[in-house]
Amino acid sequence: MTVEYMRLGHTGLEVSRICLGCMSFGIPERSNHPWVLNEDEARPLIKKALDLGINLFDTANVYAQGTSEEILGRALKTLVSREAVVIATKVHGRMRPGPNGAGLSRKAILHEIDQSLKRLGTDYVDLYQIHRWDYHTPIEETLEALHDVVRAGKARYIGASSMWAWQFMKALGIQRQRGWAQFVSMQNHLNLLYREEEREMLPLCQSEGIGVIPWSPLARGRLARPWGETTKRAETDVFGRELYQPTAEADRRVVDAVRAVAADRGVSMAQVALAWVLQKVPVVAPIVGITNARHLEDAAAAVELRLTPEEVERLERPYIPHPVTGFH
Repeated sequence: MTVEYMRLGHTGLEVSRICLGCMSFGIPERSNHPWVLNEDEARPLIKKALDLGINLFDTANVYAQGTSEEILGRALKTLVSREAVVIATKVHGRMRPGPNGAGLSRKAILHEIDQSLKRLGTDYVDLYQIHRWDYHTPIEETLEALHDVVRAGKARYIGASSMWAWQFMKALGIQRQRGWAQFVSMQNHLNLLYREEEREMLPLCQSEGIGVIPWSPLARGRLARPWGETTKRAETDVFGRELYQPTAEADRRVVDAVRAVAADRGVSMAQVALAWVLQKVPVVAPIVGITNARHLEDAAAAVELRLTPEEVERLERPYIPHPVTGFH
């Protein structure tokens, strides 16, 4: 069982239809998340992902204070050739106290790309993404700095993450007007419990040829288990509660629908929830965070699972509009 591959948006870059999210890896003492896996625990999972044909790996400078990048970089260097994988990382979050320790200023971007490359142990990243919109820096300053990163050979492509659709279109317009390197991907919040991106962002990305690589496709595990079951991560995941607790009653009906479709198909709930994300246009590769090999196997199997129109309607029917969240 291996995953399929797809071009990332309008580029020629081929990526696996599952992206391994590496927020789960890091030194626990340097992370806000007590459930992260250390290097000895993470390495076998990275190897398993490679064995399944996954070639897209997503991390960020801020994950476990850079130790996610370090663990990923050391593992890939000893497991696979550099050109066989697509490494994506992100910039924006606070990396040190005081002025210029966060954000998307020219100073921050040019410093942080070098620090990420050092931690990853590589001369370049394939996809360099802005983690969030920076309201304190002119967007032109950010975009020109990203263009210079690409021209310096430190990134092959650039991408963006959760923001308003008008902000993304404004950035794309400026890039085209100035002849700067353009965003080729959007990493946004999309799953069966949060579908607000279907209103503006997904149609925009389809129109502009942008590849979508959604984060939290399983709603931080809520779509992978029956309602009421919990995990160590769920019990300590403050951000997850902020995202989903206000709509818990409505979300329960969606989770029940996922459970019913999974039971009818004889597959796991995670496979059904991921298959739903994978059939959304223009989604390329949902970002799957894992803490064990079974999570990876479910993700790979989801690529081959084709939902019927009736099953899609059954999964979507209970949804009600949600407050916009995930990037403020």
